Amino acid sequence: MFRPALTFTGLCAGLLLSASALALSLGDLSQKDATGGLKDALTQGAQVAVKQLGTPGGFSANPEVRIELPGSLGKVAKKLKTFGMGAQVEELETSMNKAAEAAVPQAQALLVDAVKKMSVEDAKGILSGGKDSATQYLSKSSREQIRAKFLPIVKQATDKVGLAQQYNKFAGQAASLGVVDANSTNLEGYVTEQALNGLFEMIGKQEEAIRQNPAAAATSLAKKVFGTL
Repeated sequence: MFRPALTFTGLCAGLLLSASALALSLGDLSQKDATGGLKDALTQGAQVAVKQLGTPGGFSANPEVRIELPGSLGKVAKKLKTFGMGAQVEELETSMNKAAEAAVPQAQALLVDAVKKMSVEDAKGILSGGKDSATQYLSKSSREQIRAKFLPIVKQATDKVGLAQQYNKFAGQAASLGVVDANSTNLEGYVTEQALNGLFEMIGKQEEAIRQNPAAAATSLAKKVFGTL
């Protein structure tokens, strides 16, 4: 009698889990649970990403987001090192990464605000979307506002250390070798865009981690929602 009872109990549990997954895939998950769980997970991912990047070495010590010289300048940097300019290249890139690290903390309030404004339809779209749909939602809903916050901070940081002047000098040396147009790049815009790319890349990694391991979510509600995906 014990084995049939156990089997029946297991069958009921399996049916309940299947029904939950099916409901989620059909957009029938409780609106409160779906939206609340996603908000918890997105807030967690944003806070972790900002904390990782908005500290000394957050960009420069992370090869996945480290900001290097753009385009042809990046390609020629190694060649210039052979001409005794290695220290200059390193100083320039270090300053670029420090500017990004100084700007990133400003993103947290805007990211959290974007999460708070998530609608039920947004939540359903994320749950039925791709593996990075939550990150794409944040990027779409907050990137422009974050860019506006980043740009003056990057400019202030680059002006403080004379980064634009360093860059222009470096670009001029590269141009003398015939490999780059020294006037082709807006340095502040480039650093700002790279900082944004790094921020959303790290948020995407947090989303991926939670999708792969729902137990890593910070709240029980987020664990519940992502556990059914």
